[in-house]
Amino acid sequence: MKAVLDALRREGILGINGRNARYTLKANPRRLYPLVDDKLRTKQLCLDAGIPTPALLGSASHHFEIRDLLVRLEQHDRFVLKPARGAMGNGILVVTGRDEKGFVRSGGRRVTVDAIRYHAASIISGLYALGGQNDVAMVEELLQVHPDLVEITKDGVPDIRVIIYRGIPAMAMTRLPTSSSGGRANLHQGAVGAGIDIRTGNITHAVCKGRPVRRHPDSRLLLRGRPLPRFEEVLEIAVRATDQTGLNYVGADIVVDARYGPVILELNARPGLAVQVANRAGLQPRLESIDRLWRPDRPLAERISLGQEIGEVAYDA
Repeated sequence: MKAVLDALRREGILGINGRNARYTLKANPRRLYPLVDDKLRTKQLCLDAGIPTPALLGSASHHFEIRDLLVRLEQHDRFVLKPARGAMGNGILVVTGRDEKGFVRSGGRRVTVDAIRYHAASIISGLYALGGQNDVAMVEELLQVHPDLVEITKDGVPDIRVIIYRGIPAMAMTRLPTSSSGGRANLHQGAVGAGIDIRTGNITHAVCKGRPVRRHPDSRLLLRGRPLPRFEEVLEIAVRATDQTGLNYVGADIVVDARYGPVILELNARPGLAVQVANRAGLQPRLESIDRLWRPDRPLAERISLGQEIGEVAYDA
């Protein structure tokens, strides 16, 4: 065991205790966590700064408001119902269409209006919330897969996670839905995690269910070397959104929509560490480089460029 731990340290792998002690606790003031723990507050923060987010179709904070929410949904065939304070993709219900029998979920599964009502009630009761407190059921428009990503996704919309430290992008990966993940871009549920070379926006390595993969499990297409569309814009809005929060260690989740381009999905003050597995690279050296080179007066473009340079050094090493 000691040999394994020593090897991980040599590779610069950041563990959860190190993340908490050195970064989330020191870099992120506790009083600012609600800005990112509540997706509705994050959305408003981004909108006020002119940063694109998915359109909000409705919300319900109390059980008696569910009826009006369902009336609103009668006007929409495609939407996402989710908890405002959920985590790890739990409680997200994706509706991709409607027919004479009711709503259709990703993969062709059906869901009744009563089931949607029950799901919204469960969200409000705190079933999926951090800490189990009362929550808000929010409904957003369903984003559309960018044409460049259609071949390497299944029954869902891929997203991109960018780790931002002190206003500088440090590492990134894309999460690609699969049939086994039920169309969700969630690694815990079986999505592919693919590391991204932040210099070029190209996929470098990929994992699925903890194991390296060369191809997408469904399409069987090669992943390494594939470019992600509009990646420079992804980095830009990730940094801009993080700047609005006052937090210094954030995971920014972005979707490149077929119509709108990159949009902020959510921000996370306690981003997971699987990004290192997807990239086959340790996060610690990049964060330490940022600490050495950080200056408070760097403009946005310079910070992005610095992150790309740091990523290049760490990746080549």
